[in-house]
Amino acid sequence: MNASRVYILGGYQTDFARNWRRENKHIAAMMREAFDGAVYETRVDPKDIGAVIVGNFAAELYCAQGQLGGFCVDFHPALAGVPTMRVEAACAAGAAAVLTAMAYVRAGMAELVCVIGVEQMKTVDAVKGGDFLGAAAWQEREAQGLTHPFTRLFGRLGDEYEKRYGLDRRHLAAIADINHRNARRNPRAQTRTWFLNLEHAAKAGRFNPMISNTLRATDCCPVTDGAVCVFVASERRAAGFAARTGRSPAAIPRVLGWGHTTATMAFDDKTSAGGSEYVLPLTRRAIGDAFARAGIADCWGVDAIETHDCFTTSEYMAIDHFGITRPGEAWKAIEDGTIEFGGRLPVNPSGGLMGVGHPVGATGTRQVLDAYRQVTGTAGGYQVEGAKKVAVLNLGGTATTNVCFVIGVEA
Repeated sequence: MNASRVYILGGYQTDFARNWRRENKHIAAMMREAFDGAVYETRVDPKDIGAVIVGNFAAELYCAQGQLGGFCVDFHPALAGVPTMRVEAACAAGAAAVLTAMAYVRAGMAELVCVIGVEQMKTVDAVKGGDFLGAAAWQEREAQGLTHPFTRLFGRLGDEYEKRYGLDRRHLAAIADINHRNARRNPRAQTRTWFLNLEHAAKAGRFNPMISNTLRATDCCPVTDGAVCVFVASERRAAGFAARTGRSPAAIPRVLGWGHTTATMAFDDKTSAGGSEYVLPLTRRAIGDAFARAGIADCWGVDAIETHDCFTTSEYMAIDHFGITRPGEAWKAIEDGTIEFGGRLPVNPSGGLMGVGHPVGATGTRQVLDAYRQVTGTAGGYQVEGAKKVAVLNLGGTATTNVCFVIGVEA
């Protein structure tokens, strides 16, 4: 057995269109549903779980609740006494929780780890929620006193592209249109029944106001409640799981590669670092590290990408940082259909954060689960035909935390 190999056994996602406060349900109920659903979907035996890792950004702010791991031991009698912890990395908390689970497995501390990513955000109005999200930036320097600070910061990402390479906002509108169209195929997506088309997304006005100099309302992901549970396993545990479920061990997805970098907190310091032709060089490095560990030469070695499109500018950035185009030329992949659902390299076939929704602490875990679904052929209406390897990029803050995975199967 190879101790460095880490496998994904599947999981469950709550319906991201739900409002749990309206249902009068606590954040722990959301976590419990994700856990129960994952056990049901995978047939994992809870008594085999050696640890639970919770990814969450700001439950203390949104829900006045900390110590989320303490709820998990009540989800099943077999979890009594099992070690738990919560991991925070802003919008990359879900991916950081998966990384932590991988470390547990690779260190031999547990052979099966339950990861739950969760955020309940619909407890406050949009302005208050925007203030809470400002804590993921350098609050005092970049967010204090601003309405919708993160929209303004990611608007500055677009401004940086415009300064360096030029930027046509029609291409940002096209990204929103593509992701919303993809989300209509996804029965768990928050926006699956919403109206949005290219004409609407491209035109600012009363029903699509400008939030920053660059970004309109349709350039922004929605506020979302949601939880996702996935199981991370050792090679030995994955082999037993395969035998029990009648599959070849080679058909169980594993983490082929990973990358994790941390940039400075201040946005302007990120974009000026090192004189790179890439706007966010440490995001680029995380992607390159994941590809190198997976033995992949470039982005054309994967079949789809799930990327962090909290705003259209972050996906525009990801297109060239993944190497789909040269730096500053992301517009080419938008215009020629490369990133479309049926294109050469589909980006966000699930709908991404803009379409599926963005419960901050759950997003990275959701992306990993969607990668699992793609490479096992279980993504349903948004299945990319023949997908065997999928790349995931999860960002925390203004790309302060950068986590990239390559998830795939060997047969």
